[in-house]
Order: sequence, then C-alpha cells, then structure tokens
Amino acid sequence: MALIRVEGVGKSFASRHGTMTIMSDVNFEVKDSDFVAIVGPSGCGKSTLLRLIQGLDKPSAGQVFFRDRPVDRVCREMAMVFQNFALLPWLTVAQNVRFGLEALNWSPERMQTQVERYISVTGLEGFEEAYPRELSGGMRQRVGLARALAVEPAVLLMDEPFSALDPLTAESLREEILQLWRDPALPPEAVVLVTHNIEEAIQLADRVIVMARRPSHVLAQVNVELPRPRDRKSQAFYDLTDRVYSLITETATPRPVPSGSTSGSPPSQPL
Repeated sequence: MALIRVEGVGKSFASRHGTMTIMSDVNFEVKDSDFVAIVGPSGCGKSTLLRLIQGLDKPSAGQVFFRDRPVDRVCREMAMVFQNFALLPWLTVAQNVRFGLEALNWSPERMQTQVERYISVTGLEGFEEAYPRELSGGMRQRVGLARALAVEPAVLLMDEPFSALDPLTAESLREEILQLWRDPALPPEAVVLVTHNIEEAIQLADRVIVMARRPSHVLAQVNVELPRPRDRKSQAFYDLTDRVYSLITETATPRPVPSGSTSGSPPSQPL
C-alpha cells in the first residue's frame, strides 16, 4: 500500500485576468522507504504540491490520499521543513522544537524527552537556550529539522531546505538527512523533497519526479539506480543529471504520462 497517492490533482487560483491553472492531472505515488525528489521549472507549482500533500491547502481537482484516506485537513503524520526555516524568533531552540508537540496532548515529561532526543539527533546539544537570531543558517535549519522529526512523522516533506545555506553546510545536512532516513530507529518512513538543484535531487533521491511547465503535470519519473554514496563526478551521475535537465528545458510541453512511468519524453528522444 502506498503511503501517499496523488490522483488527478489540479490547482487553480482566481486572478484579475480570470482563473490561473497552476497544475492539472498530477499523478504519482510515494511508498514506504521512498526518497522522492520533485524538480521542474520555476513557477510550476512544486511548493504548492507539497502543501496539497500535507493538507495545508486543498486541490481544485483530484485528491491526495494518505494510507488510502483522503487528505482533507492538515495531516499530522507528515511534517514540513521549510526553505526559510520558519522558526519563532521569540522562542529558544528547545521551545521551537517543542512547539510542534504541543498539539499532541502529550505529558510534559514525554515532550521533554522527545525534545532532548531530537536536539541530540540533529547535533544541537549546547544550543537549547539559544534564540534563532544567535544561530547560523545551518543551525537554524537543524532546528527546523528537529522540530519536524520530533513529531515522528511517517513522511518528511522538504521545501528547498538547503537553498539558503552555504555549499559546505548544505552538503553536511544532505548527508545527515540520508543517515536519518536510512536509520530504521528514526522517522521518517519516506521523504519528499522539492528542489531546483538537479544534482541535489540525484544525489539524495531514489526517484526524481519531473514536472512540466505551467499548467504543470508529471512529465517523467526517473529512477536513480546509482549505488550510495553517489559519485557526482561519475559518468552515470552526469548522464542522469543531463537527462533530467533536458526534460526540464524542453521547449515543448509533452502530454502527461501515467503514474509510475519512468519515461515521459517524446518517442523521438531516447532517454
């Protein structure tokens, strides 16, 4: 059974010039142990799609399912890590991590144990009483990650989580995300990452979903069958990067492909 099913999802917004359709007939699945990356041109609705998956917004058409249940409200079994950290500046590190637990009606003792555990897991020991303004960008993103993991989500949704970081910090956090995902003793069961960075998608994910230009749909689902750790200087890595880049930059917008397809290019262009 798939953790997440996105079936025929569309999203439109009203504008002064009429209705603007952001995406149409989006279909794919996320299964247990999946690490999926979503890439596509700017403005194709990647971040909007994450919000629809978690239930922060509702689709104009189609439906998102989590464990075969329609997502018609915010799904507490998913957690989001945002590009801009989204921390509360008046709360300390420990209080920010605890914030997401308040809605779970846990005992204070259990919440404290959980906060301590995920502060440790994300390397934040010693910074419990610090405020976000006192932290580097990388440390602030660790706080956002600890807050998301503390609720022990089945699915971790990540919206450009490394784009605001310097290259060395981003690389370190990518490796830590992989370690967390591969540790059976820690959440999550699956990760869905939105990124503009094609190399990042291929480095992290086992499957890359390529979105078309607006109105967006799934142009292709590309399996990444490279051994880990992945060598970004290898020919195979370069070939996959070039393949995904070519799909994104096609001047024509091909028709949508069926869910689960590993190829969405025109017949004349071999992949």
